[in-house]
Parts: sequence; C-alpha cells; structure tokens
Amino acid sequence: MPRYILSIIQPDGPAPSAEFLEPIMKDLAQVNADMTAAGVRVMAAGLTPASQAFVVRGGRGTPAVTDGPFAESKEHIGGFTIIAAATRDEARDWAARLATAITLPIEVRELVGETG
Repeated sequence: MPRYILSIIQPDGPAPSAEFLEPIMKDLAQVNADMTAAGVRVMAAGLTPASQAFVVRGGRGTPAVTDGPFAESKEHIGGFTIIAAATRDEARDWAARLATAITLPIEVRELVGETG
C-alpha cells in the first residue's frame, strides 16, 4: 500500500498559548486515534523550532554546515504524519481531517518506493 507524508505547514513565530492549543490537541488526539484504529497511521512526530535546525551541504570538499532553516520563509514544516493509504483520495481525506483538527495547512506527498 502506498505511503504518504502529511506535512504540517506551520507559521514562524512564537507558539500559541496553552489555552489556544488545548482544543486543537484534543482534536489531534482524536484524529490520531482514528488513524490508528483504521490501520493507516505509520508514525507521526512534531519537530523542534526551525531556529534550531541546521543545514549540511555536500560537494566535492568538506560538507558545509550552517545554522538555521535552509531558506528564508514565513512558514516551515512543524511536524508530520506518515500514513499507508490505498489511494490518493484516501490520503487527501485523512489530510483534510488533520488540517481541520489542527487548523493549519497540510502538504500531502507520496513517498517514492515506500509501501506498507
């Protein structure tokens, strides 16, 4: 079965308040539970802030390492879920549920050469 990455597109800036996040986290827990019950959830994880990222660039010599995100942006990947879905439509439906729960955009991409 094809696997898809559902990337959470998060705006840069400070984290929302606990009061703001409480209902979102409750809705997210329900979507995660539903994905698990349906047998589609492979894994999910949040990511540290983009400011803690570093980039390694290869080349012919010694790889160069720079601090921070790889590009200037007003948004970044804040987390992801990997699912095994039979069709793109099924992946889209799960992404829609996730986007509704967390109120952020979700980018959906099939993992090349990965099947469950």
